[in-house]
Amino acid sequence: MRAAFLTLLLAGCASVPAATPITAPNVAASAETDPVDSTSDAADDPAIWRNAANPAASLVIGTDKQAGIHVYDLKGKRLSFTPAARLNNVDLREMAGGRVIVAASDRADKANAHVALFTLDTTARRLVPMGRYPVGAGEAYGMCLWTRAKDKALFGFVVLKDGRIDQVRIDLSTATPRVERLRSMKLASQAEGCVVDDRTGLLYVAEEDVGLWRFAADPAAPTTGTPIARVDGRTLVADAEGLALAPKGAKGGYLVVSSQGDNGYSLYRLPGVTYAGRFRIGGGAIDGTSDTDGIELALGDFGPDYPKGLFVAQDGDNAPDTQNFKYVGWGKVVEALGL
Repeated sequence: MRAAFLTLLLAGCASVPAATPITAPNVAASAETDPVDSTSDAADDPAIWRNAANPAASLVIGTDKQAGIHVYDLKGKRLSFTPAARLNNVDLREMAGGRVIVAASDRADKANAHVALFTLDTTARRLVPMGRYPVGAGEAYGMCLWTRAKDKALFGFVVLKDGRIDQVRIDLSTATPRVERLRSMKLASQAEGCVVDDRTGLLYVAEEDVGLWRFAADPAAPTTGTPIARVDGRTLVADAEGLALAPKGAKGGYLVVSSQGDNGYSLYRLPGVTYAGRFRIGGGAIDGTSDTDGIELALGDFGPDYPKGLFVAQDGDNAPDTQNFKYVGWGKVVEALGL
């Protein structure tokens, strides 16, 4: 399958430099977070916790890969900061009993990947560190979580900078979590963004200069990936970065990808992963985004400003301030693209 994908890629390479990205409408941001403190490339990836009892009190978590990890409210105000080693990507899952587990790829040791685990204290609105856990050799880069439907077991996928993907099981049954590596998958070049569809047990990974891949998330499944969309300079412009899901029904909805090379976001309709449109963030009172790394999307009611869902994107150039994250109402995206 990979050979077929690369054949298609190489066949189109001659036209890629001359390709023009498909026109993308601007969708205005409704809010932005306080900028991170680090002055270099720092803000990277967000995660969203929806407060079902009080949606307007939901929280956004964002990594500062130079210093630690932030918790923001829906106005973008920083509520707390937890110093940590160099955290890159972040994801979360709400477990039975309402316990919220947050996992981040920890790249402080470039030779040995780690996962950093936290509990989100939703009352104090801060992260409580649980520890750093070794995964294997290599530099940790991407990170996403999966809750298996049949038994609610929690798994993590750590994307190494060289394209290796390590699956770990996160066992929370004892006072001290256990993180065990189960298997590895491999892409040929640098990858980072990943997301797992809890409904279908499918893992999606972005190989930055090549395109998107799909794997079966179950640890007993084959490790071979299926190519599903390529970087073509029109629908998706390198680097392909963050991934997020807008689920609908048992298998439908959209996969959203940060098309970093043209400051856009591309949508693919599920389950067939067919191109469905693209947009950019801009055109409002808040400045737009550019060079986006991580993105996240959560559907549902998030209060009057985000009645149909919240989309969060890292902004790589928030001048004159340092980097931050922008908030967009998902309903505005749906309207702009006529979905």
